[in-house]
Amino acid sequence: MASLIYSTIASLDGYIADEDGNFDWAAPDEEVHTFINDLARPIGTYLLGRRMYDVLEYWEDPPAIDQQPSIMRDFAEIWRAADKVVYSRTLAIVRAARTRIERDFDPDAIRELKAQSDRDLSIGGPQLAAQALSAGVVDELQLFVMPVIVGGGTRALPGDNHLMLELLDERRYGNGTVFLHYRTRRG
Repeated sequence: MASLIYSTIASLDGYIADEDGNFDWAAPDEEVHTFINDLARPIGTYLLGRRMYDVLEYWEDPPAIDQQPSIMRDFAEIWRAADKVVYSRTLAIVRAARTRIERDFDPDAIRELKAQSDRDLSIGGPQLAAQALSAGVVDELQLFVMPVIVGGGTRALPGDNHLMLELLDERRYGNGTVFLHYRTRRG
């Protein structure tokens, strides 16, 4: 059975975007981006909230990709090779290949997708991830903590869940980023 993984980049104080919606401080350097690519390579399906899809859809056909560093070209290939499901009640069409729209988040459908998949799934977007965490369908969390405090904005993790975690891995990078990998513990 495949695992559902919530992977996100966050500030030290727990935000994925500041109060103005900016997340330029979250851009990974080459070392971190290479590791992110390695984590993304085995993902077969991305489950995305609307805003996260809007950000990541860029990778479908980035301008002048042949002139970008190899890590960027690599990520674009990884993105295009995976299936995508966008959860939105307002999105009419998708521009990315291998992408479909779901209007409502259904935990039972996610359980069935995990059971049928031979590759792991990734969930992106804090609101969608919060629903999945509340429903108990997230198996792992991968958190990249950036060395910055933004003081407020969009939280990376929901504040209304009590979830026990088991630390599986941790890594430190030269730019001060810390990677934390947890498994959820079912009680």
